[in-house]
Amino acid sequence: MFRQGDPRRLPLPSPQQIADLRLAAAQMTGAKRRAFQAEMTVHYCAGSARRETIEVGLAERRTGVTCVGAQSTFSGRKRWEEQHPQAAAALGHLAEAHAQQDPTFRTPLAYTRLTAKAAVAALRDQGYKEKQVPAPSTMATVLNRLGFRLRKVLKAKPQKKIAQTDAIFDNIKKKTRKRRLQATSNA
Repeated sequence: MFRQGDPRRLPLPSPQQIADLRLAAAQMTGAKRRAFQAEMTVHYCAGSARRETIEVGLAERRTGVTCVGAQSTFSGRKRWEEQHPQAAAALGHLAEAHAQQDPTFRTPLAYTRLTAKAAVAALRDQGYKEKQVPAPSTMATVLNRLGFRLRKVLKAKPQKKIAQTDAIFDNIKKKTRKRRLQATSNA
């Protein structure tokens, strides 16, 4: 492409720089990796490369359009809610029946007294087969994804003692004494 003495010739990266570039590219995936490789190709190789990944990265850089692969979208195991939508809906109704809003209203999450084991048992009682119902540990994760937190719900704490409390109890004691005296005098 360029001749040996041509001033437009870019300096070649050292073997250490090449190793560093490969290491950096290995840490990235997808569009980020292609963008990095395209940038390094432009910087070190005047934009000429023959690898398909780099060509895609250069095209993305030139057009501004990022290619999205279907690999991540369609790979992996589907979540339990996606595999069994009817059972997930039944679980949502079951958890909602046992749910309670956070008393401080600081979070939009609902706390439920329903345990994962109880949820599994309830779904089985509703007629779902054992293959359709996940293990209790997975059930806890599913409930968390549905917006429920499996925590003990704090009961309402009694109010602090107010100034009139002693007066109220003194009044009750007086009335009970009077009734006892009346009951013993009538007898």
